[in-house]
Amino acid sequence: MNIQETQYCMMRIRSHYPQFKGKESVIADYILNNPQKIVNSTINQVADDLGVADSTVFRFCQRIGFKGYQAMKIALAREIVEPIQDIHENILEHDNEKTVAEKVFRSNIKTLEDTLKILDEPSFKRGIQTILGARKVELFGSGGSNVIALDAYHKLIRTGISVSVQSDTHMQLMSASQLTKDDVAIIISHTGASKDMMHILEVVKESDVTTIGITNFAKSPLSQLVDIPLYTVSEETDYRSEALASRIAQLAMIDAIYVNVLMAKKETGKEALQKVRAAISVKRI
Repeated sequence: MNIQETQYCMMRIRSHYPQFKGKESVIADYILNNPQKIVNSTINQVADDLGVADSTVFRFCQRIGFKGYQAMKIALAREIVEPIQDIHENILEHDNEKTVAEKVFRSNIKTLEDTLKILDEPSFKRGIQTILGARKVELFGSGGSNVIALDAYHKLIRTGISVSVQSDTHMQLMSASQLTKDDVAIIISHTGASKDMMHILEVVKESDVTTIGITNFAKSPLSQLVDIPLYTVSEETDYRSEALASRIAQLAMIDAIYVNVLMAKKETGKEALQKVRAAISVKRI
């Protein structure tokens, strides 16, 4: 069994969901909605229920990284029998401060691990190359996602690339309207359905701006419409929204982008970083 087949089945389906079409979407929905039934069914039974050929189901299993239906079913069974409740435990009213802290830390760790598992290497590499080749990189996000965009600006400006960010939504739209086909817009939205961010996307698309989206793996308008989607994974628990959990993965994604860009720029990147350090050194006195 290869490393892909040790990963959770439903997670892999969700991470690939935006790329599914036609019968693939039908099979994906069937598995996500009936995991227990799948574990107890043969490939023929699943194919009959869906009115598709056995080979279609088999190809779907390969599409999400398994050797075949049996390998997919084993992974799904493991996911059902051994849920990760020890990681995503609900916070209880009687939990003390240390217990709450432990559960939050474990959830953050699992969020990072899950996001790393679904990271699509070709898309991530393309994103880095696109940023490196851009005349200018503009970062967009609203609400909590704007905090992530500001952090990304704080990182990327150290690399020497031309980067900017706005907090006010009107200023974001004005800035977006001035981008060109030589620029890159990085749009951050956990839901992938923020009205403000979708408006930004419409504006930059009119100028053929290359777009990178950082969003949760669920199927969303943003993930379907950006040129390069990058996904994060998070689980919702009591007292902790999905957006809060995803923030950790989004920050890690930004850090990974920053380090890759800095490494790719080599000496020019080092020089830019040294200039930043020298400029702010006075603040440390």
